[in-house]
Amino acid sequence: MKYLITAALVLMGGIAAAQDSSFATASGGNVKVIKDSRIDMLIKKQIYINTLAIRNQPGFRVQVITTNRRNDASDAKARVMHAYPDYRTYLDFQAPYFKVRVGDFKTREEATELRDKLSDLFPSVFVVPALINVSPDKELSNEEPN
Repeated sequence: MKYLITAALVLMGGIAAAQDSSFATASGGNVKVIKDSRIDMLIKKQIYINTLAIRNQPGFRVQVITTNRRNDASDAKARVMHAYPDYRTYLDFQAPYFKVRVGDFKTREEATELRDKLSDLFPSVFVVPALINVSPDKELSNEEPN
């Protein structure tokens, strides 16, 4: 038991001494940081990607169908995904309706082009304003900083 108490006191004394010496170094000593310059490039690139990855940007989507039957909405989504696999397709539920929307477009003109293509498959297609997802990969390939 004496050994445990002695070891604990020695350990506490060592911790207190370590805290005192680090305080003295931080307040009056000099610290030199050596780092790789590539870290700064990675930090800049990550900051740029983070600015692009804002998820809720105003934009437009093409609404394909509005129905109160989930199966009809799922079928419509599958048809759109099969016909146009390059566009992201969303199945939203706003009680009591299921809505199938396609794409993430920044301008109404871009959404109108897809609407015209989809009008053959679905007769009541229209463009709706929505909060869209922007893909950082596409933006990064077009506007990468130096």
